[in-house]
Amino acid sequence: MKRLDRYIMGKFLGTFGFMLGVFCMVVVVFDLMEHLSRLIDNQAPVLDTAFYYINVCFHFASLLMGFIVFLTIIWFTSRLAQNSEIVAMLSGGMPFKRLFRPYVYASLLLVALAMVLGHWVVPRANEQKLAFEESFVNTSVHVKDRNLYREVAPGTIVYFRSVNYGRGTGYKLQLEQWDGDALTQRILAAKATYIPEDSLWRLVNVGIRDYKKRGEQRHRFLSRLDTSLVMKVDDFAQRNEVVATMPSPELREYIHAVQQRGADTANLELTLHSRTANAFAILVLTLIGVSIAARRLRGGTGFHLFAAVLIGFTYVFASKVIAVWAASAALPAWFVLSESGLRLLAAWLPNALFAGLGCWLYSRAPK
Repeated sequence: MKRLDRYIMGKFLGTFGFMLGVFCMVVVVFDLMEHLSRLIDNQAPVLDTAFYYINVCFHFASLLMGFIVFLTIIWFTSRLAQNSEIVAMLSGGMPFKRLFRPYVYASLLLVALAMVLGHWVVPRANEQKLAFEESFVNTSVHVKDRNLYREVAPGTIVYFRSVNYGRGTGYKLQLEQWDGDALTQRILAAKATYIPEDSLWRLVNVGIRDYKKRGEQRHRFLSRLDTSLVMKVDDFAQRNEVVATMPSPELREYIHAVQQRGADTANLELTLHSRTANAFAILVLTLIGVSIAARRLRGGTGFHLFAAVLIGFTYVFASKVIAVWAASAALPAWFVLSESGLRLLAAWLPNALFAGLGCWLYSRAPK
């Protein structure tokens, strides 16, 4: 490693650390201002609160790392260009790819750091963060999904129109028992509440219809029925924050368990794949950032920062649009990829598209 490599890597990593610290301080200040009254009312311990905000910093550091790396590169590379340092390097016969080498070294270090944070460290930090919020911030839980079907056991199909996760209650229950292709029993209830201490479900205003083999039916009505169904509220509704607390090996096992229940795993698979794709986005954004900021412009650093913000938000917007499409798309018969393959493609497609943009900008960078 030459002196030039150490110089640029020092500028890169030092500026990145400074900007990351500034972003974390801003996040902590705004979050504390928002939740200060609740923390005081709930008598949150000072030490636990301090650890909570350390975990908040880990969460946002992993979430914003790619964007902060991009701003970092634009900022200090633009200043190198405005001070004619890059012009001097290239005028002395240095090829642009040699100038780009220390950026790759530093980016690979940050990719490795992002991988470790995304797959293992941040999920554990989110676990402690969520536990603190449930104890002292009292974050309300809302489940937006409606018309939820699950096969909780072979031949046992359960339907809820809606679920209140916080109360452990599902509304407009329909439970069907099937023997092969034959329906043997159907249970309708106004609501069903899970009683964790007894490990049972309490059904209210229950209608039970039994179907006999000869076409006969028997109908009963009960005001209340306690039954031990092999299911929990988590089988129908899961907080997004809970998924973020699972390290990747645990998340893979959870995805397999949800698939066994017949539930949709699109968002879970996208979350798993994005942990790796977001880390490698640092390399893509590095390629774009250096190619833009290495050229000295009359507009100076301000123009480069404007371009960085515009491209950064475009990248985030494209990622969200592609993720929503992948989670809800109905695959045509001729589509060669499976649903799992589509999730993997959706996670990596923004990187592929912006890598093409980066290669085009690199070809037009000053040589």
